[in-house]
Amino acid sequence: MTGQVRTVDGRVAGRRGQATRQKLLDCLREMLSSSPYRDVKVIDVARKAGTSPATFYQYFPDVEGAVLELAEEMASEGAGLTELVAGRSWAGKAGWQTAQELVEGFLDFWRKHDAILRVVDLGAAEGDKRFYKIRMKILTSVTNSLADAVKDLQSKGKVDKDVHPAAVAGALVAMLAAVASHQKGFQAWGVKQTELKPNLALLVHLGLTGRKPTK
Repeated sequence: MTGQVRTVDGRVAGRRGQATRQKLLDCLREMLSSSPYRDVKVIDVARKAGTSPATFYQYFPDVEGAVLELAEEMASEGAGLTELVAGRSWAGKAGWQTAQELVEGFLDFWRKHDAILRVVDLGAAEGDKRFYKIRMKILTSVTNSLADAVKDLQSKGKVDKDVHPAAVAGALVAMLAAVASHQKGFQAWGVKQTELKPNLALLVHLGLTGRKPTK
């Protein structure tokens, strides 16, 4: 936290205020992991944080405003997913490793931020542009890096020129996001995490390179 954290009315929050604000966010994050988003009320968050609704409203306009704060923090962390792709090799055994690490990073990120991502997906599906932009911020950096990888493979003659880099990359990222948000569903189908990861990595590798991986 920094000294430039501000209250709703524009005042700079002091160290004590910053700590209170962060505690409210931490309590909200915890509540979202165990309660439906629309059931979470300001009075409940404030009570859990050991403060009052009036204090909550000093820092956030409403529960949705606080959730957006959490979502922005998550999106900033999600931008780091591009490091799993940018500048990585898709040739030979290195390509198989890249595919596996991308899948593992995506699934881990979604599990870690499951509660917030569910709210972001809900808001985006309902047409809330704020949540839509956050969702796109997470996915776009990875999509762009994968598209660059396709272009690189095309320049080396390893992927057909008629393949559209952004279309392939976008489809793969959409698949990763859908699977990552449905991990519990796979367990209901009898698919273990240890089985899901390599099979998903196989699809990513095939989709990007058009070839079976060298293991």
